[in-house]
Amino acid sequence: MDLVKSLFIMIASLFSGIFADKSEIAKRPAEHVTAKLSLYDFKVKSLVGDETVDLSKYKGKKVVILNVASKCGYTKQYADWEKFNKEHGDKVVVLGFPANNFGGQEPGTSEEIATFCSKTYGVTFPMFEKVSVLGEDQAPIYKWLTTKDLNGWNDKVPTWNFCKYVVNENGELTNFFASKILPTDPEFLKAVGI
Repeated sequence: MDLVKSLFIMIASLFSGIFADKSEIAKRPAEHVTAKLSLYDFKVKSLVGDETVDLSKYKGKKVVILNVASKCGYTKQYADWEKFNKEHGDKVVVLGFPANNFGGQEPGTSEEIATFCSKTYGVTFPMFEKVSVLGEDQAPIYKWLTTKDLNGWNDKVPTWNFCKYVVNENGELTNFFASKILPTDPEFLKAVGI
């Protein structure tokens, strides 16, 4: 039974990548929109330890928020995002939020996730406690990212692991990118000003 479940998860992950396309890219409309909240209104817990991080510490920088998972077809993107972080971390901050919403692909504890990310991909960008990115138990930051009335324009929820939300230097949500978009994608680079 576990073998069947594992095969189903692998096939679902594969097909989500094949059928996802660039139509799953959204950007803030050109006209001015008013958001009720900004990134700087949120405090989140770090992945390890009991530290609460005030996201206002990222004022003046662009931020990319990723929902990540350790057992996904997109997990290898950790290497891409770590490379991006090393090259552009002085201008664009990458923040990882582990989530177990898609196919049970992030079952680990905080310590297991931290060890996996560090040992397997050498992740140094900030990682936060595992959250839910969908549904009734959706984390407040993801509620903001996916609710038009709160962020001013976007209602796209993560469609799988490794979706990306871009926030500008003023804490305003500006773009959404689907799972298969990499940090080398021209539209992503344009969104973060590189």
